[in-house]
Amino acid sequence: MKKSFLMISLLALSAMTAFAQKGVEDGSRFGHGQDSINCLNNISIYSEYVKTNNFEEAYEPWKKVFQEAPYAQAATYTRGIVILKNLISKSKELEPRKEKADELMAVYDQFIKCIPQLNLILKNPLKEYRILGQKAHDYITYYPRMDARQARQMLMTSLDAGGIDSEYYLLGDLMKISSAIFKADENFREDFIQDYLYASELIANIYGKAIDAEYPSEEKANEMINAVTKTKDNVDAYFINSGAADCDQLQKIYAPKVEENKGDIDYLRKVVAVMALLDCTESDVYYTASEYAHKIEPTAGTAAGCAYSYFKRGDVAKSLDYFDEAINLEQDNAKKADYNYKAAVIANSNKQLGKAKSYVKTAIGLNGRKGAYHILLANIYAAAPNWSDKAELNPCKYYVVLDKLARAKSVDESVAAEANRLIGLYKDHTPDPANLFFLGLKPGDTVHVGGLIDEDTTIR
Repeated sequence: MKKSFLMISLLALSAMTAFAQKGVEDGSRFGHGQDSINCLNNISIYSEYVKTNNFEEAYEPWKKVFQEAPYAQAATYTRGIVILKNLISKSKELEPRKEKADELMAVYDQFIKCIPQLNLILKNPLKEYRILGQKAHDYITYYPRMDARQARQMLMTSLDAGGIDSEYYLLGDLMKISSAIFKADENFREDFIQDYLYASELIANIYGKAIDAEYPSEEKANEMINAVTKTKDNVDAYFINSGAADCDQLQKIYAPKVEENKGDIDYLRKVVAVMALLDCTESDVYYTASEYAHKIEPTAGTAAGCAYSYFKRGDVAKSLDYFDEAINLEQDNAKKADYNYKAAVIANSNKQLGKAKSYVKTAIGLNGRKGAYHILLANIYAAAPNWSDKAELNPCKYYVVLDKLARAKSVDESVAAEANRLIGLYKDHTPDPANLFFLGLKPGDTVHVGGLIDEDTTIR
């Protein structure tokens, strides 16, 4: 009897031992038998330590769960990341920091690998691009002597997949890393410029999304919008401070490549966009790329490039034709206004005052906050021919000129100095009040200035 009882006990113990199995071995969440009990116990222990910020004590029980039950819960990874980042921050020596940083990267790698299984138990599915973006951010932040090119590759993979839903701060990371690579390698200039174009467009779209989003409170809205705005400014600052925006250098980079890629519309568009953005529109490569691209697929940008090219050659009529095409193709009002302004500058330089006025008035109608537009209109009016048989009335055009200059500095403080300089120049050309008196006009009266100007003004 005793022998039978002993045999039964041994069989039961053997069964329990056989049934015990870790989640990593059988693909279950917590494992089975005693292993599942151990797993749940370790989860409870490390979770309590994390709540009290006791990351040193949390580490060992967390690591057992991480190694033995990879599908237990997403918190294994999110809390493990918190634990390791804190341990890295507290470590003063390079090797221990690197050891824990390697472990942190391994946590991210396993996290990404386990996404399909973890999503089976989550209400809000995990997205691989988000975790990869977090990994890239933490790699840059915590990894000693990190590889900048590897970081850039992770960022680009995440951002390409996430697009406008990406975390805004990753764009700041991208420009930080890209500028560091450029500083170390001059040959990276073209890639750095493309990274800036990519980052600036994406952060602008993320900013627009942030503006339109709904938030639980005004405080949260302001906090988010300010954070995105700061990143947006940082993206521009990295580029401006890099020294990459050099037209001569861009000419050297792109000239041979434009010829090699003259049939590649995507490449040509990038060149046109870069040169226009950096105000290198007087570079030969900008003209060449614009013309090649325009032949393949006309856009507002390529038409504008052709317009600059023909102006440089002295063909004003052809230049204005291309600006007209750019204006018609452009959908963005601010850009359309700028094309009208530039066409007005060219027409004015060729003494085509009527055309110049028409272009700049259209520009002002589209974007009246640009002081330069009002200053150009003032200069066009100052050059207008006599409009009245009464010689005493013709200088009244300068009242209109002064009106436009006053408007310029009222809408745009950046042009105040130039507007004031011109006011000082043109006010001496206004009519002698005595001459107007004999025509029955006095200060405060309204007078219509005809001819090219065709506007009412007030006598001073």
